[in-house]
Amino acid sequence: MPREMFERELQRLQDELIALGSMVENAIIESVEILRRRDMEGARQLIAQDREINKRRFAIEEDALVLIATQQPMASDLRVIAAVLEISTELERMGDYAKGIATINLMIGEEPLIKPLIDVPRMARKARDMLHQALEAFTRGDIELARSIPPLDREVDALYDQVYRELLTYIIADPKKIEQANQLLWVAHNLERTADRVINICERVVFTVTGELAEMSDGEPGISGTN
Repeated sequence: MPREMFERELQRLQDELIALGSMVENAIIESVEILRRRDMEGARQLIAQDREINKRRFAIEEDALVLIATQQPMASDLRVIAAVLEISTELERMGDYAKGIATINLMIGEEPLIKPLIDVPRMARKARDMLHQALEAFTRGDIELARSIPPLDREVDALYDQVYRELLTYIIADPKKIEQANQLLWVAHNLERTADRVINICERVVFTVTGELAEMSDGEPGISGTN
């Protein structure tokens, strides 16, 4: 395969990854909006959509492995392909978190929510925005942007703590609310884990550009390794 054709295939692979990322971004926001609306049909549709996310992730993986097997990529190319493989896995897992939120919605059923959703949608928006910026950093090869994203995780963690404390007060006031409170806490947990996985993507961006793999914690590079 001539170099020009190889580069086109590599770019197509990255375009497919960004398309997958867009699907996951939408799923993150929609899962919480469906919960807020108490939309059972929307929840079932989002769960079905997760199969498409999985399908696209496996297609990206297959195309990446074919590109490696049939070509002789340079070291920089291999880093890009390795990043695509890693990021597609992270995106698939984020899709699972969104599916989990939709599943919780079905578990709660027609029962009214014990409290209005305020901080949970904020968590979803912040996690989605972090993911969007991380994918933009990957597309642009922008390590400064990638390094600026992990500190935003503190905001998501703070919102998670707020949700936990608030739900705890509901349980103390009325122990009968413990089941739904626990379910809503899992919703917040899924969003908190989504933001954590965005940090893994940021690490891969830095690795792709520099060849150095280092953990990020609140934006500070650490000892080489992975989360």
